[in-house]
Amino acid sequence: MAAALAKQAGAVLRDLALRSARLRGGFPAVQLTPRRWLNLQEYQSKKLMADHGVTVQRFFVADSANDALEAAQRLKAKEIVLKAQILAGGRGKGIFNSGLKGGVHLTKDPKTVEQLAKQMIGYNLSTKQTPKDGVTVKKVMVAEALNISRETYFAILMDRACNGPVMVGSPQGGVDIEEVAVTSPELIFKEEIDIFEGIQDRQALQMAKNLGFKGSLQQQAADQIKKLYNLFLKIDATQVEVNPFGETPEGQVVCFDAKINFDDNAEFRQKEIFAMDDKSENEPIENEAAKYDLKYIGLDGNIACFVNGAGLAMATCDIISLNGGKPANFLDLGGGVKEAQVYQAFKLLTADPKVEAILVNIFGGIVNCAIIANGITKACRELELKVPLVVRLEGHPELLNWKQKRNEEERKSTPWWLLAPLPFLTTTAVGREFCHF
Repeated sequence: MAAALAKQAGAVLRDLALRSARLRGGFPAVQLTPRRWLNLQEYQSKKLMADHGVTVQRFFVADSANDALEAAQRLKAKEIVLKAQILAGGRGKGIFNSGLKGGVHLTKDPKTVEQLAKQMIGYNLSTKQTPKDGVTVKKVMVAEALNISRETYFAILMDRACNGPVMVGSPQGGVDIEEVAVTSPELIFKEEIDIFEGIQDRQALQMAKNLGFKGSLQQQAADQIKKLYNLFLKIDATQVEVNPFGETPEGQVVCFDAKINFDDNAEFRQKEIFAMDDKSENEPIENEAAKYDLKYIGLDGNIACFVNGAGLAMATCDIISLNGGKPANFLDLGGGVKEAQVYQAFKLLTADPKVEAILVNIFGGIVNCAIIANGITKACRELELKVPLVVRLEGHPELLNWKQKRNEEERKSTPWWLLAPLPFLTTTAVGREFCHF
């Protein structure tokens, strides 16, 4: 029975996808632009590190050319590095729509900092990781430029396979660590940390040795590694990455660049950090979804996905692609969803002009299917849904015992198709008419 229903549901999706493909003349490539986790700007990460005793360059942040000039003068440094602040890599090779090439510049003249900032702030910077039109630069970091005699790579991250944090390091830093892993895997060093015991002195020293630090620099690097781990724990990070983790000719170990990631689940304990989230680089629809605690990622297809749980959402996108279609989005309701969230989710989906069909795929083990169903029916009536809608609600009877507890009056107000005596429920809807497959 289940296989037959799944096959029929796949046929419906395939027909919708092929029909839409003929109308549109094919599909554009899928492009994922927003993000699931909180990412901080470089200057924000460096401030967190400095506040926890990690050695970083002296720096100031400016949002105008005049402020950048004042910052450069206050640094009183022999050389100054000016960095555009956006959430994308490849800034050094980027291009501004002002004509300026490069989002990272070195200079010894504070007045040059002002001239460069005028061509950065308020203009779009395009890199290999930004959308085609680039991202508007609103702030620049004005930092002391230090000479680097040697570059290494160091990171701490949560590793599910190890059930805890892991240190990863390489004496070959300043480049993409993925490339090092492919070309020189012997230069990647990994050390698991017991989350209950914490990082041990011997582990920090061994990692410093593996990274190639010698003499007094080895102990200095080990101390920095321990401070980075303490930062990692205290702020509930999922990753702290330093590339390059370098040494200067003067004998100082410095974190020259930083990237810190957080999972959304840390927000309730790290409100100050999450308040630093710069949502201006997000798509407007992503910010709107966040207001209702919905996880939304826009894609380039035309079949909207309405799913609960990130794993099921990814699987649903894969199923659509496997059947010849292209997903228009990734929308995760999560657990504990309310009827109002379902309604708002439909408003988001129907507002996208690319959407030509909607697929609802809900597992009833973590949400009440009645909430989803009521939200869908309300959305269909009030939003006057014009596109085809396929709904699949599935759950085990023991997880849906709310139906048995309802009294007769409550049952009378429940849609008939929710009372079907099936261990799972598969329905389809076009407009307002509901029926079983």
